[in-house]
Amino acid sequence: MREVNHASPLPRTFRLIVTGGGTGGHTYPALTAIRTLQARLAAGGGALDVLWIGTDNGLEARVAPAEGIAFSTVATGKIRRSANPLKMVSPANVRDMARVPLGVAQARRIIARFRPDVVLATGGYVAVPAGLATRMCHRPLVLHEQTVRLGLANRRLAGSATRIAVSSESSLPLLPESVRDVAVVTGNPIRPEVLTGHADKAIAALGSYGFDPRLPTLYVTGGAQGSQQINEVVGAALPWLLERANVIHQCGPAHVDDLRRHAALLRPELAERYHLTGFVGPELPDVLALADLVVSRSGAGTLAELTALGKPAVFIPLASSAGNEQAHNARHLADSGAAVALLGEVTADTLREAAGPLLTDPARRAAMAERARSHGRPDAADRLVDVILSAASG
Repeated sequence: MREVNHASPLPRTFRLIVTGGGTGGHTYPALTAIRTLQARLAAGGGALDVLWIGTDNGLEARVAPAEGIAFSTVATGKIRRSANPLKMVSPANVRDMARVPLGVAQARRIIARFRPDVVLATGGYVAVPAGLATRMCHRPLVLHEQTVRLGLANRRLAGSATRIAVSSESSLPLLPESVRDVAVVTGNPIRPEVLTGHADKAIAALGSYGFDPRLPTLYVTGGAQGSQQINEVVGAALPWLLERANVIHQCGPAHVDDLRRHAALLRPELAERYHLTGFVGPELPDVLALADLVVSRSGAGTLAELTALGKPAVFIPLASSAGNEQAHNARHLADSGAAVALLGEVTADTLREAAGPLLTDPARRAAMAERARSHGRPDAADRLVDVILSAASG
């Protein structure tokens, strides 16, 4: 594993290309790294000139321009995975992969013109043509991997990387032996505001004055769009949960009406302890500060935030996640007692079995919180910036 060294002088204006996206898991760590690098350079009297290479239909196409970041698109192809190798050679896969050479040529022109000090690739299909073009242009390439195992794009680019930043020590032995000497453990960058929440502000923001302060608070979330699976399981266990906890349930905008009808059947004293919302916005840091236990998916960004905060969690992985990465993520924490992972079929009974001991035993929650915190890297963005500057310095 490579030690970070960025002692060499840096140009007054640092030129960075970022590539990656498609989903928030690839997009937001890159955005956090950009903001952190910008602040680091400004503190030293420097400036950042940044360009994002993405696709026109990925999340990055909205996020980068909204942040005032220059944005260029290239052609790329999506690989539709299958356990059957023959199905991988589908007409759609063949057609999409034929677009990659065009994307490489487009990215090569962009990189040659921009002349970046470093290219940072955070995964997603667009990272492949941009990463390959970086090698052709002889520019330093830093890969960042959010999950325990290298994603498909980063596996393809690993041999071309100047540095590979991984989010966990457990990722190192999973890397190809030929690239382990350029690997650095940084963690997964999280939004700094997540760490600044205040529990008392959450009550006011949500208007949840019926919460019982003698009970722990459970935060349930299925992500911005919600999760039908999590909503159904929690809905079936709701009266039981509310006898033991206050519940904040972020269900997704499309699911609010169904769950509201379900909640109307609750006894009044239980209904007062149930806050249902389609979406949690700026108040999220305060909600997380209030939460004593979280039930959620196990995407890389969620894990990074919850471990940085030291929050006990019951994870219900998304079974259809690429490469089954959410199950790997959840199992990684569960194996060390830092979370509970519900794998396979999940029912109200399995949720009660997992959450019950944590809701009723503060000491058990505290022990899990401490183990979770040991996996957290709240300084991950600064560590990744160190790696970027080191790669630029040679």
